[in-house]
Amino acid sequence: MPSTRLVIGAAVSSLLLAGCNGDTSAEETDTAGGNGQDTQEEREGRDELDFSVSETFAPYSEDAEAITYDEQAVPPRATVEVSITGDEGGSVYSLAVTGLETDREFGSHLHTQPCGEDPGDSGPHYQDEVDPEADSDNPSTNPEYANPENEVWLDFTTDENGEAEQETRVDWTPREDEANSIVIHDEHTSEQEGTAGAAGDRLACVNVDL
Repeated sequence: MPSTRLVIGAAVSSLLLAGCNGDTSAEETDTAGGNGQDTQEEREGRDELDFSVSETFAPYSEDAEAITYDEQAVPPRATVEVSITGDEGGSVYSLAVTGLETDREFGSHLHTQPCGEDPGDSGPHYQDEVDPEADSDNPSTNPEYANPENEVWLDFTTDENGEAEQETRVDWTPREDEANSIVIHDEHTSEQEGTAGAAGDRLACVNVDL
């Protein structure tokens, strides 16, 4: 009889142990998925991404959605239209502007933070794969990360009427709530080692909500 109890006890212990191990695996899976970065599979499910905005630039105010920081390059009453859509696991970005300084080059990128009173409030460029060596004080300039495949670049050149349109597609969709503005810069974007991603001063900013 004692030996029977031992066998039963061992079997119960094995079942309990297996159950605990199964729970631990589930917890580890949940923890791995909760690190603030969606898996690629989850982001591929954002094909329904569909955002558009049409705004008029104005000097900063608390309720302004499109802000000019340089009224010569981007005069008040200049306009901006942005559309962002999901596309079979990727995303398409379109930008159209009117009323900007004529016949000149501008840079433009997707940034991480909303527009603010200070041009730097919009944070660094959004990156699909984040440069581990970069931080808020030292933005990424490594072309391995600061490039038009890993970021969203919408550089453009205005015509004699101050108008321009640009579109680009990337093979990913942004993580939810981590891309919040499109910033217009002073010049076309550098792709050189040590200056990759740089495009001069931030001239204007428009909020997006992804």
